[in-house]
Amino acid sequence: MSTRKASSKAAAPESTIRHPRETTELYGHHAAEQALLDAYRGGRIAHAWLIGGAQGIGKATLAYRMARFVLTHREPQSDAVQSAASLAIDPDHPVARHIAAEAHGGLLTLERSVNDKGVLRNVITVDESRETISFFGATAAIDGWRVCIVDTVDDLNANSANALLKVIEEPPQRSLFLLLSNAPARVLPTIQSRCRKLMLRPLATADVIAAAADAAGVERDDPQLGEAAAASEGSVARALMLMGGGALTLQQTTTALLDSLPNVDPRALHALGDAIGGTDRATLAAFVDGVDRWVAARLRTPDPNAELPRLARLAEVWEKIGRAARDTEAYNLERKPLVFSVFGLLAEAVR
Repeated sequence: MSTRKASSKAAAPESTIRHPRETTELYGHHAAEQALLDAYRGGRIAHAWLIGGAQGIGKATLAYRMARFVLTHREPQSDAVQSAASLAIDPDHPVARHIAAEAHGGLLTLERSVNDKGVLRNVITVDESRETISFFGATAAIDGWRVCIVDTVDDLNANSANALLKVIEEPPQRSLFLLLSNAPARVLPTIQSRCRKLMLRPLATADVIAAAADAAGVERDDPQLGEAAAASEGSVARALMLMGGGALTLQQTTTALLDSLPNVDPRALHALGDAIGGTDRATLAAFVDGVDRWVAARLRTPDPNAELPRLARLAEVWEKIGRAARDTEAYNLERKPLVFSVFGLLAEAVR
């Protein structure tokens, strides 16, 4: 079988963290797993699912788990499907091994890819999105199920979203779209209306510890893991990020400075800029994540005295910060200017 993959996410060469396509265990989210299983064996499963929830809580792990199950058990009415207690598949099953190796012809993944210069793109391009047209071709009904995982639909630009929408609007037989989103409410209404929604909640701390230990190959009783999991707000990705190189301390420093807005000591900003300088991805990620959490908390539970225009400005600034942070990482830009820009924008927004 040939690999069907529209992109390849950039990862640090030294990384030992397993990708969700290689992860066979699911921690938490048992109700969501049961919903997918019940829909499939009922014989009338929705052709498109929007799986939403915070970043790093297991959306991709669940999607790959569903893909393995469907591509292994192609007949919903089979005894194996009807008697299944979960979506689990033996890791040594050929389907599981082919998916882990990105070599299964029945699975297409859409992710941000790297350009010719090795830089991770900010969006999933329209050309990548159009690969769904050939993938869900005339042979789909003959070869069995075809599954497309979009990780994430938030990374689609207007053109790539419209290209995907055309295929979702007229789905071939035995097609399954699993669209992942960190912000499902902001997904195009035209896409939302054609999907069944499945929202995931943040994981319990014990589940974060178990999932992070499994993904990173560390002991569950590792004190650093426990501390990171407690601060992760139910996100495995965040816990793994906070485990590295003083990231948790840096994020705490960032939050403390944000709490002092609109007044911040410039010397403290210089120190923070120096702390995230260099090429360590974990420190930049910790800074950006700290900013994201701070802004999200204020939009989620705003000050009762805050005016709506101020909240709108804060949301607009949040988008600008996200784009600036992605550009800083993608093009290896100086990080200290990003720190001053972030705090300047936020200070103006909260005045």
